[in-house]
Amino acid sequence: MSGLLTCRGLHAGYGDLVVTRDIELDTPSGRVLAVLGPNGAGKTTLLLTLAGLLPRISGAVLVDGESLPSGRPHVANKAGLVLIPDDRALFTKLTVADNLRAAVPKRGGSYDDVLDLFPGLRRRWKLAAGSLSGGEQQMLAMARALVQRPRVLLIDEMSMGLAPVIVERLLPMVRRVADETDAVVVLVEQHVHLALEIADEAIVMVHGEVRLSGRASEIRSDPDRLEAVYLGSAAG
Repeated sequence: MSGLLTCRGLHAGYGDLVVTRDIELDTPSGRVLAVLGPNGAGKTTLLLTLAGLLPRISGAVLVDGESLPSGRPHVANKAGLVLIPDDRALFTKLTVADNLRAAVPKRGGSYDDVLDLFPGLRRRWKLAAGSLSGGEQQMLAMARALVQRPRVLLIDEMSMGLAPVIVERLLPMVRRVADETDAVVVLVEQHVHLALEIADEAIVMVHGEVRLSGRASEIRSDPDRLEAVYLGSAAG
């Protein structure tokens, strides 16, 4: 099956420092890909490279078969890649309404259907984004990304700074986004088992390399192997 998001031999890093090596992805529309691994594995570097915010060292990134130029975030965004960074990058002094309005593409669009996914934001409409709870800020970050009608949604550490009970409520929204928008969602997440519950496929990165990949359900059903890969005692 030919994926909406494809990577071929992707090496990424910072200048001459190679952080991720030989990444191969082929993810169809409407799928959630969980990117897992210990701290320092290269997960965020991968997302930044896919979004064009870091020039890739070698390899190719394609959306729907069209190759993207390296290190061109505006081109990547125009092709439909939208990144939610781990700090959410909200305009904290602007209201919820203004954060969403600022994200509406110049070619036109609306945020009404996005608010149907996150109805709680309507009750915070006139509040500054910085006054919201952590969970509400993450909902706003997701809503702002969805206003841009992404074909590939990149989410870096959705659970950052959030209580597990909040994460349990938010992660199913990722599944719903993929199902209802037909976008590819690439989810970097430290809550491994929660991520595997809502993902279709998963890769586990260690020291910049993919050590384990496959269907999320199969990886979830073999916790001993998953733990061994995290600890570096299995090659996957």
